[in-house]
Amino acid sequence: MTISKPALRPVNPQFSSGPCAKIPGWTPQHLSQALVGRSHRSAPGKARLKRAIDLTREVLQVPADYRIGIVPASDTGAVEMAMWSLLGERRVDMLAWESFGEGWVTDVAKQLKLKDVRKLLAPYGVLPDLASVDFSRDVVFTWNGTTSGVRVADASWIPADRGGLTICDATSAAFAQALDFARLDVVTFSWQKVLGGEGAHGVIILSPRAVARLESYSPPWPLPKIFRMTSGGKLIAGIFEGETINTPSMLCVEDYIVALNWAKDIGGLTALIARADANAGAVQRWIDQRGFAQNLARDEATRSNTSVCLTLDMDEAALKKMVKLLETEGVAYDIGSYRDAPPGLRIWCGATVETSDVAALMPWLDWAYAQATAA
Repeated sequence: MTISKPALRPVNPQFSSGPCAKIPGWTPQHLSQALVGRSHRSAPGKARLKRAIDLTREVLQVPADYRIGIVPASDTGAVEMAMWSLLGERRVDMLAWESFGEGWVTDVAKQLKLKDVRKLLAPYGVLPDLASVDFSRDVVFTWNGTTSGVRVADASWIPADRGGLTICDATSAAFAQALDFARLDVVTFSWQKVLGGEGAHGVIILSPRAVARLESYSPPWPLPKIFRMTSGGKLIAGIFEGETINTPSMLCVEDYIVALNWAKDIGGLTALIARADANAGAVQRWIDQRGFAQNLARDEATRSNTSVCLTLDMDEAALKKMVKLLETEGVAYDIGSYRDAPPGLRIWCGATVETSDVAALMPWLDWAYAQATAA
């Protein structure tokens, strides 16, 4: 079948799942007030970092008694900091249904070498059996599987009276999905996902229960300096007030603040979730009308509204050709599936993406599919 090349192109073809699209209308001029050349330990530097923390609490609707810290090494650093600092007191349930969750399982089993680790695993496209999780144990899971497009629908499966801690990697969920903080003891994410910030910085959010664990338990292994959140058995409060463990980029801090202010201006978390939902909905409507495309997430309730993953009825060589065609035409960059995931497409639909751009991309998928599968 011959399909004409579409006339309308996405204004912004950035559909990468990380780093993700900048906020609409972003230019380098947005960073003109950045404290470049100033120490992050100066009074203005600490004030700017504290401003980023305060805005995070406001936009993400974090409870007042939860601690928020800016930490090194993106979401990866934040998750590792949590696991190395908190695990070991109790037995652990590790949940994974895609590559990043599987990475946390490997680190706990092979690096920390914890003796009683239950692995609750599921293949790409579905969740493990959440009803089988034992909450007398510590539980580590990823809210939204970035490489599978499968998320937990909500936190109703987590009891309020749990015995262990819940450690949640929320990097492609924060600011696009409703996180139930009352049922989460540690939440981590990175700036370069839903708000389109720059890389290398992570955020860790601790519940009072997590703080109590930090102050009552010392793991039996050495902790690198960048993981240490306590001193003399007490929480290092400065980490959660803008006194970072290592040197952050004040340029990246400013960029994050700009994105948070944009989020406030458009209506906060409710508006961010609505934008991501609209974007994912535009992709799903296209899928529903195409016999050759499927959402990798089988259950509608668990389909991500940020990292939307598709499988297509075509061989891997044709799929690579399709992705290359879209890039060459300048209509979609970096939308091939993650290397460990089933071959397909991964279209970022986070809040900084305009729904009009997603809609404009869909006819290009038809064109590129026809071109790549032509005899």
